[in-house]
Amino acid sequence: MSELLQFLISGLTVGAVYALVALGFTLVYHASDVVNFAQGEFVMLGGMVTVFAYAAGVPLPLAALLAVIVAVVVGLLLYWLAIAPARGASAVSLIIITIGASILLRGAAQIVFDKQFHKLPAFSGETPIHLFGAVIQPQSLWVLGGAALVVLTLYYVMERTLIGKAVVATAANRLAARLVGVNVATVMALAFGGSAAIGAIAGILITPITLTSYDVGTLLALKGFAAAMLGGMGNPLGAVIGGLLLGLLESFGAGYVSSTYKDAIAFIVILAVLFVAPQGLVGRRTVERV
Repeated sequence: MSELLQFLISGLTVGAVYALVALGFTLVYHASDVVNFAQGEFVMLGGMVTVFAYAAGVPLPLAALLAVIVAVVVGLLLYWLAIAPARGASAVSLIIITIGASILLRGAAQIVFDKQFHKLPAFSGETPIHLFGAVIQPQSLWVLGGAALVVLTLYYVMERTLIGKAVVATAANRLAARLVGVNVATVMALAFGGSAAIGAIAGILITPITLTSYDVGTLLALKGFAAAMLGGMGNPLGAVIGGLLLGLLESFGAGYVSSTYKDAIAFIVILAVLFVAPQGLVGRRTVERV
């Protein structure tokens, strides 16, 4: 029982991070139909900027805020300098642009920071919490709580604010959104900035547990994409469900099968979804007439 609970807690913790990365994918895709494979680099920036700002003497909360701001600026620059000029390009071209941006950001981080692994101190100490034989790190509660807060905030913005309604309108029909006065370019820029902020928050929350370096974003992007595909690309609820399920699959797979295949599970999930349910668990089938 204690072993099962331990795997469950570990899976939910990692799955919460995957859910945040998947939310970033979903937010951008929902507004602009772009699959942003640079999303993992925002997670890297969140962790690395916080680590180096904290090492320079900046208080941890301010260092975290600085990291989010840096990530948002980078996300906006990605849209303005790379995505916006390519308006009308094919989906494949846009994907290649985001992959190129990912490589560029990774190389820049290697130069600006270093190639070493870094860790942040746990936000509320490292004294473990014992629950029914399982050991819970306090930072895991921060990860789960932070992810829940981000999800609730995003839900409120999308459902209760004019900005959220503008995003929904843009996703439904860009031309119609323009006709009713929505600035589509601004909405897309906000989507990229928001996804960057979500990614940075994920990086800040997970760094005290898993460490960070200039190249951690690549694998996180792939797993976040797998989570988004599993839940249903473009569906925020699906992103959360897909992230948590992927985290649980990894945790139980590593615990009961073999940790050797832990990272392969995400790729198996992508293939399974593409073959069995391309629309994802909670996505909707769409028909496009050409």
